[in-house]
Amino acid sequence: MEKLLNKIERKFGRYAISNLSLYIIIAYVIGYILTLTGSVEFISLNPFKILHGQIWRVVTWIIVPPSTLNIFTIIMLFFYYSLGTSLERTWGTFRYNIYIFSGFLFTVVGAFLLYAVYRAMGYPGEVIGVFISNAFSTYYINLSIFLAFAAIYPNMQVMLYFIIPVKIKWLAWLDVAVLLISFFTGNMGIKVSIVASLLNFILYFFGTINVKRFSPKEVHRRTSFRREAQTAQRTYTTPGGQITKHKCAICGRTELDGDHLEFRFCSKCIGNYEYCQDHLFTHEHRK
Repeated sequence: MEKLLNKIERKFGRYAISNLSLYIIIAYVIGYILTLTGSVEFISLNPFKILHGQIWRVVTWIIVPPSTLNIFTIIMLFFYYSLGTSLERTWGTFRYNIYIFSGFLFTVVGAFLLYAVYRAMGYPGEVIGVFISNAFSTYYINLSIFLAFAAIYPNMQVMLYFIIPVKIKWLAWLDVAVLLISFFTGNMGIKVSIVASLLNFILYFFGTINVKRFSPKEVHRRTSFRREAQTAQRTYTTPGGQITKHKCAICGRTELDGDHLEFRFCSKCIGNYEYCQDHLFTHEHRK
C-alpha cells in the first residue's frame, strides 16, 4: 500500500487541498446555519433521495454537523482542527487528503450497501433512506482523525477539561472502548456507519505496516539503537543559558518551547539525531 500511495502522490499530489481541516470547519459553520433554517434535511446522506435525482446529497452530507452547537462543540472543533493540521504536517498534504476523503467515500459506499441490503429484505426505500440519513454522519470520521493522531503521538499530553493532564493514548483507548460498546449494542445502521467511517484508519495503519519491522533481527537492531540513543543522550544550552535534554535537528526547538512537543531519535539517520514531531517523518535521512 505504501508503494501505491507514493505512486498516486507523484501523479496527483499537486491537486491536494492545503489546510483541509480549515475548510472542514468552515463547512460545519455553513451546516449549522442550515440547521437553524431547517434546510439541513435537504443535504443529508439519503440513498433513496440520491437514487431519485438528488445527486448533490453525495457531497453535501459532509457539511451536516455531527452534533448540536454548544460551547463544548466549539472547543472540540478547534481541537480537531489542531489535530488535523498536525497530521497534515506529519504526513504531508496529499496523504492527509487521501485519509479524509477516503473516510467520506467509504461512508457513502457503506450507506448504499446498507440501503441495498434493506431493500432486498423488502423494506420501503423512503423509510430506509430516512433511517440511514439519521445514522450516518461525519462523527466517526472526525474520530478517525483523533485515533490517527493518537497512534502517531501516543505519549503527547493533553489537558482534559483544561485541568487533568492525561496522555492522548489513554483517551484513544477510552474512545475505542466506547466504539466497541456502540458497535455491539447499536442497530445495523450504527454498526455499518462505524465500520465504514473508520475503514480509512484501519486500512491506512494496518496496510502500511512494514512486516520486516517484526523480524527478530530488526527488533534487535531497534532495541540496540534505542539503548545507544539513551546512552548518548546529550544536553543543550539555550542562548538564555537554560539546559535542555531535547533539541530538534531541523528547527532547533527544545522541550522548553512547549509542553505539546515530542522528540524522537530517527533510527534511519546515521548518528544520534533527534527530531520534533513536525520533522520526524518529513526530514531527509542523514547518511
